[in-house]
Amino acid sequence: MASACAGDDGGSGSGTGASEAPDKKVTITFWHGWSAESETKAVKDLVARFNASHPNITVKIVSNVTDDKITQGIRSGKGPDVVSSFTTDNVGQFCSSGSWIDLAPWLAQSNIDPATTFPKAVMDYTQFQGKRCALPLLADSYGLYYNKDMFAAAGIAGPPKTMSELVETAKKLNQLNGDGTFKVAGFLPTFHAYEFTPAHVLAQYGPTYQTPDGKSALSKDPTVPQFLAWQKKFVESQGGFDKLEKFRTTFGEEFSAENPFMSGKLAMTMDGEWRTAMIAKDAPNLNYGTAPFPVPDDQLDKYGRSYLTGTTIGIAKSSHHQRAAWEFVKFVTTDSDALNQLAGAIHNVPTTNAALAASPLANDEHFKPFIDAFKHPASNTTPASPNGGKYQVTFQEFAYKWEAGGGGDPSKGLADLDKQIDTDVAQVQ
Repeated sequence: MASACAGDDGGSGSGTGASEAPDKKVTITFWHGWSAESETKAVKDLVARFNASHPNITVKIVSNVTDDKITQGIRSGKGPDVVSSFTTDNVGQFCSSGSWIDLAPWLAQSNIDPATTFPKAVMDYTQFQGKRCALPLLADSYGLYYNKDMFAAAGIAGPPKTMSELVETAKKLNQLNGDGTFKVAGFLPTFHAYEFTPAHVLAQYGPTYQTPDGKSALSKDPTVPQFLAWQKKFVESQGGFDKLEKFRTTFGEEFSAENPFMSGKLAMTMDGEWRTAMIAKDAPNLNYGTAPFPVPDDQLDKYGRSYLTGTTIGIAKSSHHQRAAWEFVKFVTTDSDALNQLAGAIHNVPTTNAALAASPLANDEHFKPFIDAFKHPASNTTPASPNGGKYQVTFQEFAYKWEAGGGGDPSKGLADLDKQIDTDVAQVQ
């Protein structure tokens, strides 16, 4: 009965291996995007842990795989059995196209209730229009990093909680050279500044992005123009777009020891939880703190929220061993010890309620705010779309023009943006 259910609803049929005996010896392929040596080692350790309890299933690992390669591989019929992606915005595309199979029947067969196993936010970004084609495999949340020594020197007691406090705190922390250029900026509020992207920051306002029927709602959501107006005011208070962008050209690479916060060029920055491990490795003497990113002044009750995203994992429709693939997916997404081992090695947030409760990372003062943000009921993510994250790229391009002074009337611009996004979506449906 269970095998038939999985076969009917899970996209399995002849050649998928959905009805294979549970103890049959099989080899499955797992494609993932991690590439750093420490990350690929963590994945190998995860697979070794799986093999210890599933000796009949051999997992062949292929690392550093992009979403484009995933799509091409599945279309060719020569793709992976199990696949993971860093891009939650593409879940809508994976689900609506059927390239990743529906996992609901497999979850039911294994008596796993997603609603009690996973936090709500990851439940949202691993499904599209009722089809759960993915499960979460580690997550990212965002927060404020601040230099404690610079705060003390400026007489600032603690991190800002509201957007207006962030603007005022940044001005107090600015240090200028004799010619008026920045020596240290309190904060860099331009959208090219690494993780300070429109999607990451707009999340603090609680945007809707879409109407209930899936239409773009940027021009109808009052939080969007509120956010754009705040960002422009912030840019002007820091000396203007040109001055900030000139300073940005002096920054080192984001994922290097020359990151501007780590090298002392920024007193505050927005970043993800992974930065804590990079600071420990490349700037161990940096005296810093982490906190939730500020919220709009009229939403102080939402302080602690964050934009959430993460790695997703699913089973390719081209898999010839879907039962074995499910055993692997189930293990890596629901085994608390395995999740926390992987999260600790890669320094990401674990993604089940049980793993979160048992996470050793919660004892790290720098990491704890990111776990708390992940659990915060007001945290959110960008909704799925049939054309993946294209609508986010469209909005980001508009934001780039806006901050540089070329956005024009935001009401008209956002209305035009809605039409463009809806047209783009219609072309793939």
